[in-house]
Amino acid sequence: MRILILTCATGGGHLRAAAALEKYIRETTTHEVIQMDFLKSIGKLLDKTICDSYLFMAKKTPSLFGRLYKTTNKDNPLADFVPRTTELLALQLYPRLAEVAPDVIISVHPFATEMISGLKERRRITCPLICLMTDYGVHKAWIAPNVDAYVVACDDMVNDLRRLGIPKEHIYPYGIPVHDVFFDKEDQAKLLTEMDLEPEVPTVLFMAGSMGVSNIVDLYRGLCSSPLDLQIIIITGNNKKLYKLFESEIPNSSKKTKLIQFTTEVERFMHASDLIITKPGGLTVSEALACNLPLAVFDAIPGQEEDNANFLQTHDMGVRVTKENFSAVVSSLIEHKERLRRMRESCRTFDKSRANENIVA
Repeated sequence: MRILILTCATGGGHLRAAAALEKYIRETTTHEVIQMDFLKSIGKLLDKTICDSYLFMAKKTPSLFGRLYKTTNKDNPLADFVPRTTELLALQLYPRLAEVAPDVIISVHPFATEMISGLKERRRITCPLICLMTDYGVHKAWIAPNVDAYVVACDDMVNDLRRLGIPKEHIYPYGIPVHDVFFDKEDQAKLLTEMDLEPEVPTVLFMAGSMGVSNIVDLYRGLCSSPLDLQIIIITGNNKKLYKLFESEIPNSSKKTKLIQFTTEVERFMHASDLIITKPGGLTVSEALACNLPLAVFDAIPGQEEDNANFLQTHDMGVRVTKENFSAVVSSLIEHKERLRRMRESCRTFDKSRANENIVA
């Protein structure tokens, strides 16, 4: 069987979910799997325009992004504009799809779902279409008339989809694909020792790369002023400016801090930690939950990140923090270990370790 996974670069979550599923298929089956960036396949200019616009709005004008998210989740002319636009783009994508000739298509982006649905309507495409939603809330942009199956992050989303007219038998709450290494439990004390940190000291992990530079440094300073005994891991990713700021900040800190730039072993630092501070992107949330790691989420972009944050809080797997209450909330969690233990147990109960297996099946 030839499986085509359609992705694009409007945020890293889509790509990480696709990569996790592709890796699982390659390692456990004899199926052929191809990952295709559908925007790049249509044209580099279109890809750059859409991706740059998305990233600009999400980072620079989040309130506008949130208003658009809410507006397009209702029946109105703006919401109807997207399907009409993607219908035109689908015809440009079709020649590449015809070359691949897939037996099944998995879409991890609403635009791609809409495009393939339109091509199925015209009978240009006849293979099954699986829509894989990569956040913990439902938006009507994902909904299209010719989707054969929706794979969603959690049971909460089933009724939301049914209210939008999707039959229950087309909805599969299997979870968002993440790499198996996040589910492979490691010895926390051993990991901390290897990282030159103290095994018996509570450990807070900052996933700082996507946060505002001034905000995250202020949060760090606030936590360092806490009288509690704790240690900190900071991952700045590709944010070189933030890395340099922390390089000069850490020597003056009262808390033992390990600073990491880009790493391909995020799971090791998650398994070593007791609490993660992060923006609530769908894949980061899923990876932390796979590690049974409670979350304190900060700076959620209005829209899907708000949905993810609300999901975590509703199920006692995370808390929402602001710049004003951050130190108090995090210090309280570290001090009251029973609360943190209950949150970790809630993460453990939310078990999506068979997501890849179930999707392939």
